[in-house]
Formats: sequence, C-alpha cells, structure tokens
Amino acid sequence: MSDLEKNALPHVSVVVPVFNEESCLQSVLEEMTDALDKGLDCPYEVLVVDDGSTDQTARVAAAVAARRPVVRVFSHSRNVGQSYAFHTGFRNARGPVIVTFDGDGQNVPTDIPRVVAGLGPGCDCCIGYRARRRDTFWRQFGSRLANGVRNAVLGEAIRDTGCSVKAFKAEFLRDLLPWNGMHRFFASFVTMQEGRVSQIEVDHRSRQSGVSKYTNWGRLKRTIRDLFGVKWLKSRMRVCGAVELR
Repeated sequence: MSDLEKNALPHVSVVVPVFNEESCLQSVLEEMTDALDKGLDCPYEVLVVDDGSTDQTARVAAAVAARRPVVRVFSHSRNVGQSYAFHTGFRNARGPVIVTFDGDGQNVPTDIPRVVAGLGPGCDCCIGYRARRRDTFWRQFGSRLANGVRNAVLGEAIRDTGCSVKAFKAEFLRDLLPWNGMHRFFASFVTMQEGRVSQIEVDHRSRQSGVSKYTNWGRLKRTIRDLFGVKWLKSRMRVCGAVELR
C-alpha cells in the first residue's frame, strides 16, 4: 500500500484489546502491519485498546504507533474487561469494516484479509474457527463443551465462539451496549439484527509469552448467566423495516 493510501480514511479498522501483554505486543503489531500492508488493497488502521495494564503494555503500543502511523492507541484508566475494550475500539473505529483480533500472539495476522474478503452482499459477519487449536487439552475440552452448550441454548451453530478473528460490517457493532461479557456473543447480536454470518477456518499458534487471563471454570461462571440473558433477548428482539409514504 502506498503512503497516500495509508493516509486516506481507513476502510478496515482492526480492534486489538490488550491487558499486560508487554512481552509480545511489539512483535504482534509489527507482524500485523507488515501482513496488512501486503494483504489488504485498501487503507486500514489498527486500534490498540490497553485495558488498564499494570505493566508497560501501553508504552510498548505507543512506541510502535510512533513508528507506524496506522496504529492508534487508547488506554483505559483501570481494568474494566475485554468487552469494554472492544467497545472503546468500536466507538473510535473509522472504517466501515471492523475486525476483532487478540493481542497475545496466538491469532495469525494473515487471516485478517481472509475474513475481510468473506464479507459481501451475502455476509455481514465472517468469523474464524480454530480447527487446529494450539492450546492445552483442557482448554480445548472446555472450549468444545462451552460451544456445545451455547449453541444448544441459543439455537445456533457457531463452531468457535472464543476465536477473536472476526470481521463485521461496522453498522452491526456501533450501537451495542458495553456490558461485561458482550464480546462472547457478537455473532448472536448480528443475527438478532437479521445479519448473515459465515465461518472460515483460521490458523492458531501456541502462546509464546505472557499468561492466559482466563480459566475454564472462571469463564463458565461468567458466561452461564449471560447465556440465558442473551437467549431471553433473542426471544424478545424485533427487527422491521419501514417505508416512507410521504
């Protein structure tokens, strides 16, 4: 992409929430911007949202942004959770396409152009699933169990709701309320708005540094109440177009 294109209003906004990822964030952002320079034929931006890190994550992100102007950095004054970090990114994103992505180095940046390409007239949200997940047995078991329960309760068929690599038409995210746990149900909110969802296989890596912020039990405790709240919301949701008569 040319310097002129980089300075144009972005078409794709990649939102990356981070919390205490100082050891890997620089390499993640540098690999991402290199991959997007080659893989996207449109202007883009990367919005890093530091969710109140207690290490040097914000400083690392700011240093990368100083060298790579496509990177923008936002910092919360305290840790308020991944959902609100995504909300901050959505609220400040300038592109009509928004991509969500993890900052821990396990997602692969070359998958971003693939999920973006998945959007079109017949698709409003393209989400990735990790067919060859590079995690411990127990994390994979917990994820499969959670996906099965979630799909049974909500009547959906999302293969990997925990995978952050997702592309959306921005209008499906702009008005979401930032309640804690919202990010686990992005695809559900798209379908509630009569949006169309597709799924594609994406790559996954083992974590090379830092530590996971979740355990299976911790995630289950947070999710189970939200799950039935979303089920209720789906049952009450109404979407209807209107035609102006005069």
